[in-house]
Amino acid sequence: MSPAAAFMPVPSGQVLDLMQHRLQRALRERLRYRYVKPVVRAQGDNFRIQSPCCSRNVDPQGGMIDIALLVPQACGHWSLCARDHASGTWITRFDNQPLDAALELLCVDTERQFWP
Repeated sequence: MSPAAAFMPVPSGQVLDLMQHRLQRALRERLRYRYVKPVVRAQGDNFRIQSPCCSRNVDPQGGMIDIALLVPQACGHWSLCARDHASGTWITRFDNQPLDAALELLCVDTERQFWP
């Protein structure tokens, strides 16, 4: 397989809309802060998830904060990144995951890596 064939094409149009809808639907099943409505934003071929800061740990006023970044990888897998709010950077927590597995890790989040 050529290197170009190993990567997914950048989603566009209806595919992007379907992915965004799928992510929003999955987030409704999360365990933490079920009473807030996260926002899924497409950024190129990545998806950034933001949510109001319910714990007030990151933003004392409860404003929107970055929660997670999903980055497409080879063969339809994804990297799941958490936001390091102190440094303002994304940290890869799980790499090369099927989308369903990445979404489960995000929604369960037993170690509070994503929902601070």
